[in-house]
Amino acid sequence: MSTSPSESAETDLKTKALRLLAGDIRQLRKARGLTLAGLASQLGRSVGWLSQVERGISLPSLADLRALANHFKVPVSFFLSPAAPDEKESQVVVRAEQRRKLAATQMGVQEELLSPDLGGRFEMIRCELAGGTSLPQPRRRAAEEAGYVVSGTFEVEIAGKWYSLAAGDSFCVRGETFRWRNPEDETAVVLWVISPPVC
Repeated sequence: MSTSPSESAETDLKTKALRLLAGDIRQLRKARGLTLAGLASQLGRSVGWLSQVERGISLPSLADLRALANHFKVPVSFFLSPAAPDEKESQVVVRAEQRRKLAATQMGVQEELLSPDLGGRFEMIRCELAGGTSLPQPRRRAAEEAGYVVSGTFEVEIAGKWYSLAAGDSFCVRGETFRWRNPEDETAVVLWVISPPVC
């Protein structure tokens, strides 16, 4: 029995979406430095199941996606993004309406992934920081990161010294402790590049 063109197109979209989901899970796992066995153990699932999910053979349930999202600290919607109509384009281009939202680490902060995926050597994130928000405790990551202030005012403390930045200014953190704040009432927008990905 042959399938109609619309059924074939729907199957192709499902296959693309499953492949995208499989790649996202694999890339998040690798970005965290986890083995298949390590992640499977933390999720209470078998290595075989996780391997099939990462190869796009098995579709995880919604409960599994919630567990993965919770583990990786991303919203469930990160995994439910629709597949781009052009699969090759989706590997190199992120359209504004297809940006994937990341889990907010705190109130007043919205982050979107600008990189096509997390499988490369860096990730690029667009951060919207509401007026008065801050990262109160210094943080140190095993990564090199840089930021560019698109709009608003952004203050960053790197290795104990504060810097005040305005639109057009940029900064770099090379493994030092850092924290930040938006001292104004208006929202600040900062593009952040992190290598290797820590999302």
